[in-house]
Amino acid sequence: MPRARRAVAPDKRRATRDHHPATVRKTAAVRSRAVPAVTIPPARGDVELDVGGRRVRLTNLDKVFFSEIGATKHDLLQYYADVAAALLPHVRDRAMVMKRYPNGAGGEFFFMKRAPRPRPDWIETCAIEHASGNVIDFPVINDVAALLWVINLGCIDLNQWYARCDDVDRPDYLHFDLDPVGDVPFDALREAALVVNETLHALGMPTFVKTTGSRGLHVYVPIVRGPTQKDVWTVSKTIALDVAGRHPKLLTAVYRKERRPAGRVLVDYNQNAWGRTLASVYSVRPRPRATVSTPVTWEEVTRGFALDDFRMDNVPARLRRLGDLWAPLNAPRGRFDLAGLGGPRQGPPNPPNVRSVRAKR
Repeated sequence: MPRARRAVAPDKRRATRDHHPATVRKTAAVRSRAVPAVTIPPARGDVELDVGGRRVRLTNLDKVFFSEIGATKHDLLQYYADVAAALLPHVRDRAMVMKRYPNGAGGEFFFMKRAPRPRPDWIETCAIEHASGNVIDFPVINDVAALLWVINLGCIDLNQWYARCDDVDRPDYLHFDLDPVGDVPFDALREAALVVNETLHALGMPTFVKTTGSRGLHVYVPIVRGPTQKDVWTVSKTIALDVAGRHPKLLTAVYRKERRPAGRVLVDYNQNAWGRTLASVYSVRPRPRATVSTPVTWEEVTRGFALDDFRMDNVPARLRRLGDLWAPLNAPRGRFDLAGLGGPRQGPPNPPNVRSVRAKR
């Protein structure tokens, strides 16, 4: 296997609350962007595969990971191999927080940030210095081999950082996690998403929506890279408070659980904080029917659907039929410049005046 080489971090200042030097540790071999097709043999126990020239050992393939539908670890791995071409651009070059379910979706789980050892020497890592002085080597999922390696560890869903490793303080997008507070019908979630989308469109923002694969919806906005994660958090908080204040019977932006009014949809802006993550697009979720966090169109949101409509067993066919609806989220063009809301690209932001910007349009 190729020996790893270490890239030098460009910024040697000490980490603070709002500054976190990161070092990308890449493999010596030049990695290809080509995504090989992978068929995992229906074997019991363990197999070792050649995936794009890299040997990947997959273990306990016949272990049941979703007992209600009888889906195994093999099924989970094959799903990720099937959607890898669409998935990888959304997680590539980003630190990955691992949420491991060694006994499947119904078992206990634990979070793991540091890439485990021993590991293949072709696994790239992102070493991020925290304000405490602690440096953590997060794994980076840049190809199919690395994707299968991390899923084989028992990671059912993928939780990548919002910023790429070359500057972990400057994200590529902001987003809103729409979650039901208590017993809220899914129709209210769809209405909430449409209300949030209306506000974002009034600000001139392009939007993309997906199911969480669990109980809610995610709304993302691709942004011009430049504002810090704190800047992005400030903008998202201002927008969330504004839209919730205008729709108090439907929405809430109250972050403290004990103070949230029941029967509302939470517009969760706090997931934009540094170091937080959400389940990635095309992630299988640890739910009984192996539902998937799936891109949908705004027409589908208006028309209606059920969260269980998008599952591990049918999302690959949908992807082949429609393509990656979220591909524009990674495109260099069509990104929103947050400086247009009154906040600078560098340094402490000025809170955006949402109402005044809306009035100008």
